[in-house]
Amino acid sequence: MKTFPLKQTAGWVLAAGLALQFTSCVSTEREVSSSTVDPRATYTPPPAGSRTRVSSKTVLNTVSTAHTFSDPATKDNFVLELRGPRVLTAQAHLIVTDSKGDTLRHEVMPARALLSEKALSDPQASSVRDQEIAILQGMNAFFADAHFMQPAVPAGTEQPAEMDTNTWAALRADPTAVGFDYTGAGGAERRITYARKLRKAVVINQ
Repeated sequence: MKTFPLKQTAGWVLAAGLALQFTSCVSTEREVSSSTVDPRATYTPPPAGSRTRVSSKTVLNTVSTAHTFSDPATKDNFVLELRGPRVLTAQAHLIVTDSKGDTLRHEVMPARALLSEKALSDPQASSVRDQEIAILQGMNAFFADAHFMQPAVPAGTEQPAEMDTNTWAALRADPTAVGFDYTGAGGAERRITYARKLRKAVVINQ
């Protein structure tokens, strides 16, 4: 009879230990999901046989810049994230947010859209590794100063066929509007700008 409390106490200790171990696993997963690793660091694939999960949400590489866009008094944030299991098959996410954190533009394009014309036409850059390097180099040059211009719509520019008259008039009436040029999906040259009168980002196909 005297040994029963001892066995019961041992059972409680064992249960507490298992609960503590389970809690530790949950905490570890939560900490991993909110990792503060510098997103600008180039992604390194996990070694073969590892259990590291790589999915379409994995951020392989990130570049960013701050530039005047929606408000002359502040700078907006331009971010380009490469998400996916591999560089060549990843998706590039162009995200523009204002100083308050509101999203002005979020566009998704294939990683291959970041390949320059030189890389596409160079027969020496046909290997997977060479194309991956070219894509990462394209990311580094994506927000070059030369890609920003003011005004966004120079005098004498013809109205695009797909743009309505009110939007075009709002852009033409604002000489302080800033434009950003980039290559979108399918190799289309685009310019994104902000129509302050309409309070929205506008894409101009070139």
